[in-house]
Amino acid sequence: MPTKETALKAIVDQGLLPLFFYESPEISLEIIRTLYKAGVRTLEYTNRGPAALENFTFLKNELKSYEDLHLGIGTIKTVQQANDFLKAGADYVVAPIVDPQVGNLVHEAGLLWIPGCFTPTEIHVAQQAQAALIKIFPANIVGPAFVSSIKELFPGQLFIPTGGVNLEEASFRTWFKAGVCAVGMGSKLISKDILANRQFDQLHDLTTQALELAQTCRK
Repeated sequence: MPTKETALKAIVDQGLLPLFFYESPEISLEIIRTLYKAGVRTLEYTNRGPAALENFTFLKNELKSYEDLHLGIGTIKTVQQANDFLKAGADYVVAPIVDPQVGNLVHEAGLLWIPGCFTPTEIHVAQQAQAALIKIFPANIVGPAFVSSIKELFPGQLFIPTGGVNLEEASFRTWFKAGVCAVGMGSKLISKDILANRQFDQLHDLTTQALELAQTCRK
């Protein structure tokens, strides 16, 4: 059974959190299987369309045999959304905002809640709501220098940027040097072209590269 601790460890150990949404549940499943073959053991499916809940339910059912895979749900902004996806079997919950009520619900389920923050005040609110891991979002606006600047204000807090992470060594190294524990990657890894043209072999190669960068650049 996934717990707050196992989900957090999976993300930190992997150093990379792939995230995506696609309308087709079958293609979504193929994407996840490809990521898994490349070495991914935790990823975020995002609540970005009307089919998200139905797709997520389908994916959880199809991936039952992948016992070491943590499948989280992202873009959760309300208690209702959190409740729906927790019932569907989400292993952890990621949000673009800080809503302590959502955090409380996820905590009550014994699972990991990852709220999105953009300012030191939001980070403080997230900490008060017991967020073990905080998403810096949108990271392309604030950049690695933001994390470097505020990290000492929040000693021991774990951060993961989403948006603004490129699939290149310099980008990974700059973010890890700034003090993040992992990096989130969406369209820079799972691009619209890969999704539309079902370029699973290319995705496998890019994912392998990203996982290697996450391990080498954090040292």
